[in-house]
This record gives sequence, structure tokens and C-alpha cells, in this order.
Amino acid sequence: MTDSKQTAFDPHAFLLNAGLGKRLVHLKTKEALFVQGDVADSVFYLQKGRAKLTVVSNTGKEATITLLAPGEFVGEEAVAAIIGKRMATAIAITACTALKIDRKEMIRVIHEERALSDLFLAFLLARSMRTQADLVDQLFNSSEKRLARVLLLMAEFGKSSEPETLLPAITQETLAEMMGATRSKVSGFMNRFRKLGFIEYNGRIRVNKSLLNVVLHDQPFDHNALNADLYKRVKKPRFT
Repeated sequence: MTDSKQTAFDPHAFLLNAGLGKRLVHLKTKEALFVQGDVADSVFYLQKGRAKLTVVSNTGKEATITLLAPGEFVGEEAVAAIIGKRMATAIAITACTALKIDRKEMIRVIHEERALSDLFLAFLLARSMRTQADLVDQLFNSSEKRLARVLLLMAEFGKSSEPETLLPAITQETLAEMMGATRSKVSGFMNRFRKLGFIEYNGRIRVNKSLLNVVLHDQPFDHNALNADLYKRVKKPRFT
């Protein structure tokens, strides 16, 4: 008797393994997954490493839009109804492994596999909310709070029970681009955060939980530094 039961589709296995219409790519630091202006013909799923998304204006000014962590898609514009061009450049800031999924294969599996389409939709919604939060951050928050939020997002506080407190190597120039400030301002804020015990900074940055005080409260830093760790009283930080 032939067993007609089909193996249940596993979206995580799909995103980890190469196959028809998808392949693994390995990048060294500063190598690009794709470049602004390229044809958007594939979606990438970052398995390992960290990357950043940047844009360059017509006058040559570069800005960092966001940082990418393992478990995130990038290049999702490839599934649009009409094939367009990349609006940004995705560059590895550490050694990365990513699954490159051809546009046709990504569209097929979204249409045919509910588990993958649900996962992808959840990612798109989270990315949209993150983008809105970034805009609000730029419009209404102080430079110090914007820097604190960027560092906490990089450390993935609130995303998991065990945040990556030691950040990947990142320059003050990149931090300045992300928060819309000058490098000199970032340097001053970083020194202040270090003196107050919010971070450790010796080549690479280690983020301490006390930095949450800057984002969750509008009290002066000096006052926050004297308080008990407020993180223990907050179940869910109010940032995405």
C-alpha cells in the first residue's frame, strides 16, 4: 500500500537548506548581498552574522537605514508584483551566511505554504512597526535616547531572554548615520554612557541592562545611574 501522507512543510528547514531555486551564500566582512540599483530578483534570509542596509543619495551622501540580525529577511521588495530595482545596499558587517531565494521560488512557496507565508508576513509587520518606531525616534527623541535605542536594538534586548550584550564591531560613523547625528556627538554620548556604567567600550561595545533606563524614562542620566536596575521591573521594553 502506498503511503499518501505528505511530509508536513517545515518553514525553518526551508530557510536553512539550499535546494531548487535557493542557495547558500557566504560573505566576508564588507561584502555585499546586493547593491542599490541592482535588479530585485531574489530575497535573502540571514542565517548567521550581522549586516547593515544603507542608501546613497544622488550627491553621494550615505546613510545607514537599519542593522540586520540572524533570522531576518532582506530584499523583500523582490516579491512585489512588478520587478524593480534595489533601493538600498545590504553589506555584511561580520562574516555572514545567508540563503538566497530566487523571486519565483519565494513567490511559489508563499502561495503554496501557509506556514512560510505566515512567518514572512509576521516579519513584514515587525519590519513596518520598526520603521515607524525609527521615524518617531528621529522626530521626537533626544540624540542621547536615539543612540541608546540603537545600541539596545543591536544587543536585541527585549527580543530574547538572552540578549547579545557584546555587539559586533561597528564604527561611530555608522552609529552617527543611524541616529542622525555627527560622529563627535556620538563620541561624547558614548563616553558619557561608559562613565555612567551603561556600556563598556574597549574596541567593541558591551551593553548593560541599565541602558534601558535612558529609553524607558525621561529622567536625567545622573539620576538614573543612581537608581536600582529598572529592567527587573519591566517585563516588556517599550521599543521594537
